[in-house]
Amino acid sequence: MSKYNLDYLDELEAEAIHILREVAGQFEKPALLFSGGKDSITLVRLAEKAFRPGKFPFPLVHIDTGHNFEETITYRDKMVERIGEKLIIGHVQDSIDQGKVVEQKGKNASRNSLQTVTLLDTIALHGFDACIGGARRDEEKARAKERIFSVRDEFGQWDPKRQRPELWNIYNGKIHKGENVRVFPISNWTELDVWNYIKREQIELPTIYFAHNRDVITRNGQLMAASPFLNMDDEDVVEHKKVRFRTVGDMSCTAAVESDADQLEDIIAEISASKISERGARMDDKVSEAAMEDRKKGGYF
Repeated sequence: MSKYNLDYLDELEAEAIHILREVAGQFEKPALLFSGGKDSITLVRLAEKAFRPGKFPFPLVHIDTGHNFEETITYRDKMVERIGEKLIIGHVQDSIDQGKVVEQKGKNASRNSLQTVTLLDTIALHGFDACIGGARRDEEKARAKERIFSVRDEFGQWDPKRQRPELWNIYNGKIHKGENVRVFPISNWTELDVWNYIKREQIELPTIYFAHNRDVITRNGQLMAASPFLNMDDEDVVEHKKVRFRTVGDMSCTAAVESDADQLEDIIAEISASKISERGARMDDKVSEAAMEDRKKGGYF
């Protein structure tokens, strides 16, 4: 009898599709959180495999800080038009205008942490009971200990001590009114897995993931894209370098890396040799030792 062996990417894909279908089966109003980054783009491809030829059983939700890379927003709009799915946008600027959050001041000010309030308001407005995200355990230690079905209380907060067992790929989505669940279908993937999957599936990405020439400044030891969002002053020296971004977020907290990798094969080789997680290029994770966990406890993605 012949033995059927799945390629490891097929196994990861099958697990993620199973989780997406569990979400569709267990929740009344789920949503897929879309940032325009490679992980959420991968989730869209997985959702296509899980639910086509039908429509997605959930809309895409983007929390827009107003300080995004232009390439990311351009990609988002083209992708939504191509797949024909609903996109809901929550604007951080609206939260600022309504007085719900106060914009940070100073040289290292960022809107990234302000997204939490906008996200929770968007969840409440639309009544979402599950939000699918592209977080992975290899990114950061707080994410490493979070379950695939991560229950949040009525205030959107995560309690690390209140996590449910997930034995034999059985996921418990039962929640009380007002609570919601964050779901991470690619939690078991690594950054390298994502890139190998992107290569296999020939998934188009925003151009900033590939090496390109850009004006940058060095701040806190990191290369930041020169932008009015950075509150630049006379001490900031603008240089023209060939860089790419390993992770995509708010321009005020997302650093670039010097790179010549302008093809998928080059990026995969570069990541294979890297000793630093992609979150090492996120300034918001360097606020404190427990920066990510603190944000999650407050309702962050």
